[in-house]
Amino acid sequence: MNETQTNLDLKIGKKEAERLKPEKVKIVKIEIVPIGERKNEKVTCWVKHPNREEEINISSVKYESPKGKLEVSGLWFNKDEDGMIRKGSALAVFLQHTGSETLKQLSDKELDTVLDDNGYLCFKAY
Repeated sequence: MNETQTNLDLKIGKKEAERLKPEKVKIVKIEIVPIGERKNEKVTCWVKHPNREEEINISSVKYESPKGKLEVSGLWFNKDEDGMIRKGSALAVFLQHTGSETLKQLSDKELDTVLDDNGYLCFKAY
């Protein structure tokens, strides 16, 4: 019997998934990844968290919207008619907050994180 089939006998454990606390993280790698059937592109940053040995990825940001509300959004990679990152997008706001003009300039930056409404880490850009 292969391992997948033996998993049919597993019971529910007593330990919940460990949640990382918001800390300053260091970006070590940046990727643009196609998501879903429509292959919409999303920026994923691989980061070093002080409480985790292996790298984790973060692909969302909490930022202040033009209406003054805090919003959480994925770092969707949208271009304008000139082929540039769309002004006013969550990605553009995030880049401006970090003092970066390009995605490449995010490398090696140490940035703050916060929890989103579901308890996942996202970048803090406010």
